[in-house]
Amino acid sequence: MRVLAAFFFNVLCNFAIGLLVARFLGPAEYGRFALAFAVAVAVQSAFFDCLKLGATRFYSERVRTENPTLRATLDVSFITIALSIGVASSVMFLSGAHFKLSNGLIALALVTAVSNGVFDYNTALVRARFHDQLYTRLVLVKNALALLLTGGGAFIFHSATMALAGSILSMSGAVITARAALRDHGTTRQHASLATAKLIFSYSLPIVCANVLYLSIPLANRAIVATLYGFSETGQFSLAFDLGSKAIQAIGSTLDVVLFQIAVALHEQHGPSKARTQVARNMAIVIAVVLPACTGIWLTLPSVENVVVPVAYRGPFGQLLTLMMAGLFSSAIVQFGINPIFQIAKRTAPLIAAAVIACLVDALLIVVLPKNSDASSLAIAQTGAYIAGLIALVVMASFTKPQWPRPRDLALAALATAAMAAALLPLRERHPGLLTLVEQVTAGTLIYCFFVYVFDIANLREVAVARLRPILARLQASS
Repeated sequence: MRVLAAFFFNVLCNFAIGLLVARFLGPAEYGRFALAFAVAVAVQSAFFDCLKLGATRFYSERVRTENPTLRATLDVSFITIALSIGVASSVMFLSGAHFKLSNGLIALALVTAVSNGVFDYNTALVRARFHDQLYTRLVLVKNALALLLTGGGAFIFHSATMALAGSILSMSGAVITARAALRDHGTTRQHASLATAKLIFSYSLPIVCANVLYLSIPLANRAIVATLYGFSETGQFSLAFDLGSKAIQAIGSTLDVVLFQIAVALHEQHGPSKARTQVARNMAIVIAVVLPACTGIWLTLPSVENVVVPVAYRGPFGQLLTLMMAGLFSSAIVQFGINPIFQIAKRTAPLIAAAVIACLVDALLIVVLPKNSDASSLAIAQTGAYIAGLIALVVMASFTKPQWPRPRDLALAALATAAMAAALLPLRERHPGLLTLVEQVTAGTLIYCFFVYVFDIANLREVAVARLRPILARLQASS
């Protein structure tokens, strides 16, 4: 439970720091920052996520003790990739190439990719070991440094460059402070194995390729917005996507960080049948949580915009996020609900095909949809792309004869969400503000939790009782 709380805290801090940076930089400079950071995320995903996924799937406390080859191979691969990026970027800059962003911002984006990769790789190793205390320590240090350096850089200098530099220092600093605890004693680079590297990359490369293709959709759309409408509109577009995405990712990632590791452990201990059953159960939980969350974000959007969003972004934020919401829901279901079907079976190639379909739909819709005075047509294209990717992946998954969630759970989740929406719609028409937001969140949570309690949707009541029982026992023992 501690790793779950720490993970959720980390995502919330990222959300808050992103808001601070947007506020202090303003739309135009934030547009530059967001585009550079999107480049960093794309580079990180393309080159370092293989190692993170390999650690999540194959590393464990037992493997750490019995098989030093895996950790050594992961470490050597990381160093090799980082050095290759350094050489390739140097050649690119020396060639005299020019881009929409300045070369300085692109260079910082590449360093950001490496520093983020270092942090995510090490936290993946820690999570795979279920080392909650060390994971919590890394998260706390990273977010304290990010608040001081990233937020402070934006506040003092009003510069995308300084905000990116702060992000680099916060990620790297967190790992440096814990470097002794992160090391596997007795493991040296000589233990690295080419055969182990092939195993890691054959499993993770299709997932990474799919993820990079999905990431290329908002990255390409931001670049198009910057070209057609300028960096100020890019900032508007980016903030709507970034905050909406972070909110949904906070929920989905917090579930996935525990649920997928449970499925992996069951696969290792009891075989594929038990793992497939757990994946179906996980999918039901993800849908039962993400569906009301996305609906709730839209229902509370006027008050959220009034309370949370900086003044310079209000208006376009609500309009663009509304157009993006169905796509964000589809993206979360793909990543945290459907992808694990292929991951647990180690058959990840279909993920690429679905992502290619999503990219093609995005490009087609950009061409077909009429252009407006703002970026709304690109937001619609992006949503259509993610929905197409979800449909394609569900169709492909059906050919593998997987275990699906019970229709009962899906129907009840939809019914509970509809009941919540019917109750909150009148509140949406009230004057937006903190009081209205509190009323909406409280009412929506109570209504949905009532349905969960009565009908035990996706066994969430059972999960909650199982988590609360030891806590109540300790409280009774202490009294």
